[in-house]
Amino acid sequence: MTANPARGEASLLVGGRPILLRPSFAALVAAEAELGPLFALVERAADGRLTLAEMAVLFAHCAGQGATREQIGEAIAEQGIAKVTPTLKLLLTQILQGRV
Repeated sequence: MTANPARGEASLLVGGRPILLRPSFAALVAAEAELGPLFALVERAADGRLTLAEMAVLFAHCAGQGATREQIGEAIAEQGIAKVTPTLKLLLTQILQGRV
């Protein structure tokens, strides 16, 4: 399945394969239950205070059954923050603006 940026979807390479990250309402509610208010998460990201663990949690909730949190965390560590930042930006934009 190919990510559709117009729907706020993104992809992340995990174990050499692209995983679809879909920020559905259910995924965002689950992430918020674990991480706290999403607006505060966006503020932490804007201030450069978002942790790797928080990023992995957000990505894992948006990945559904596509990959485990541990696999996603390893993928972030392997690729580096600079490479996964566009994916994070797309998801955070979805959180702030909703679908186009």
